[in-house]
Amino acid sequence: METERFDAVVIGAGQAGLTAGYYLQRAGRSFVILDGNERVGDNWRHRYDSLKLFTPPRYIGPPGMRYAVSRKVMPTKDQMADHLEAYAQRMAMPVRTGVRVDGVRRDGDTYVVSAGEHRLETANVIVASGAHRMGRVPAIAGELDPRIVQMHSVDYRNPSQLQEGPVLVVGAGDSGADISLEVAATHETHLAGPIRGHVPVDIDGGLNRFVTSRIIVFAGLHVVTSRNPLGRKVIAKASRRGDPLIRVKPKQLEAAGVRRIGKVVAVENGLPKLEDGRVLDVTNVVWCTGFRHDLSWIDLPIFGEDGAPIHERGVVTSEPGLYFVGLPLQFSLGSDAIPGVGRDAAYVVKQIGRRSRRRQTAEVAVPVAA
Repeated sequence: METERFDAVVIGAGQAGLTAGYYLQRAGRSFVILDGNERVGDNWRHRYDSLKLFTPPRYIGPPGMRYAVSRKVMPTKDQMADHLEAYAQRMAMPVRTGVRVDGVRRDGDTYVVSAGEHRLETANVIVASGAHRMGRVPAIAGELDPRIVQMHSVDYRNPSQLQEGPVLVVGAGDSGADISLEVAATHETHLAGPIRGHVPVDIDGGLNRFVTSRIIVFAGLHVVTSRNPLGRKVIAKASRRGDPLIRVKPKQLEAAGVRRIGKVVAVENGLPKLEDGRVLDVTNVVWCTGFRHDLSWIDLPIFGEDGAPIHERGVVTSEPGLYFVGLPLQFSLGSDAIPGVGRDAAYVVKQIGRRSRRRQTAEVAVPVAA
């Protein structure tokens, strides 16, 4: 097996990975970006058909290339995917698609990255594989009647995947609200779970160009950060509860006929049972119950009791040379959002430069014989 060597290996060619690549290019580093998808942008293409971004076009990066479609209309997920693909081509990013990393380990002072038949050695690894990789489904899903069509939001594309009859959408976050509003046009729809507030403005309207882009984005990036007491308090609270709805409003769900219900707590006779004791006779269940970030392929002792990596602003101090970009709440409330990954990527690449200079200084600081 042939071994390749780079200053840095970036895992993931999404917004976070490409932005890290931009700063590595500027720093003159040799690097490669590995991604398991067949095309750059597929992490967006594989999401539900009607998805539109929440981010105003003026904040869509990565750095060095402006978003070329309408500056007044929120991009669709396919437009975002095409933008990332065009960016990688224009910036001549060394991206290798169809290469899925299956291991990261240490060999002395070197990291060994394995991906099938590929073996790469590097002093620095940047994990930018995305905040939302695998759907989380509760254990009770396995107890439902097999005749019920079940899927997580990561597998949902459009209502044609559902069979006739009522639909239960579990999880009242943004995906749950989006999907509920869509399927309510053709199915009796129930939405389970609490709504944790909502953004009070129409993010697709003209007012959004001031409120969202000037105030909300600024607060999410510069006020709610881990370097100030208020930010730390808000981040800690955000990690324990869901986010408010951004695009869909509760009154829109009500107008569409979506029936808001309590939590699903059990299964009775193969059907979902609510906390108030009611049993729902549904033929479809869409789980919008969150995600888990599968990092089991990192063979290093860097994880806490909750399974999340232990880091300081994306820097894993226990394993020098290992970094993350794009983790939820990595440094600010917007760290896993499109406007937030750029600053975190720039910071991580700066730490790589500092580490490299320290290593060079150590190598030349050889004691002179008496």
